Amino acid sequence: MTDLFRDPVYDGATDPRVVIDSAGDWWMFYTQRRASLAEPGPGVAWVHGSRIGVAMSADGVAWEYAGTLEPTASGLLLEPGPPPADVDRTHWAPEVIWDGAQWRMHLTEIDGVPDRWQGHVREIVEYVSEDLRDWRRIAPLALSSDRVIDAAIAQTPDALWRLWYKDEAADSVTMVATSPDLRDWRVDGVAIGGNPHEGPDVFELGGFWWMLVDEWRGMGVHRSDDGIRWTRQGGPDDVILGSAPNGGHAHHGAHVRDGENVWFYYFGQADAEVHAPSGELRRSAVHRTRLAVEAGVLGLGESRNGGVPRGIRS
Repeated sequence: MTDLFRDPVYDGATDPRVVIDSAGDWWMFYTQRRASLAEPGPGVAWVHGSRIGVAMSADGVAWEYAGTLEPTASGLLLEPGPPPADVDRTHWAPEVIWDGAQWRMHLTEIDGVPDRWQGHVREIVEYVSEDLRDWRRIAPLALSSDRVIDAAIAQTPDALWRLWYKDEAADSVTMVATSPDLRDWRVDGVAIGGNPHEGPDVFELGGFWWMLVDEWRGMGVHRSDDGIRWTRQGGPDDVILGSAPNGGHAHHGAHVRDGENVWFYYFGQADAEVHAPSGELRRSAVHRTRLAVEAGVLGLGESRNGGVPRGIRS
């Protein structure tokens, strides 16, 4: 299958979040990992030092690179072209929502360009925008620890806003916080426990609420009647998207609603050679599939190319 989108700068598009604006234009915000750099630094420095890449589309299928969100005195601004070669911070996993009056982004931020996973503060920071191009920084959120990443936000039937996120200081499970106004947040505890996972995405479809989480072997599925109490779909080893184009499996993605369709954009390994100095499969590509509910079970409809559906696997 042809990759849906590849980042033309570093070939490391991950954590895609797609939204559709009032004019019908599709926007993709993604972590721009520096996958193609021959010498990005030791360890996992190539996963850090990332900007938020932006791509645009008229139909959600054909995408054009638009640039990166570059830091300014007041926040972030979309600038065309590649980011600077030298950077001093890391941006990951943008969550972008329309709250009824403006756009909000909750972004994972890390100071510097760490070369290891441990020992570095990770915060979820709020931004607001009128046009998806110019973002004003509000503040980091006070959550359950200083090791929080991967925000997902939705308003549940009780009229409260909920923020789900990964807390690496709590065995990398999904925590949840609630707010009546998207300003004041209260941490409510663990939403999804069990084995470590990341990248929650929450949406309503087919009369139920659903949460997908990246288990590094496919997407675990959890169902709820109210967006508060969750039950796993299938057994502990059941996932969807356990296989993906170009081999491997799906990683951290997010949904977008287009009329009656709900599309899930995710990333996986690209149709590319290994990273020569390390031998790793660092390069990545974005794909999408349609989500569907049948008899209370979430599964996959057609891919962007009308491919064969993939359901639950053990």
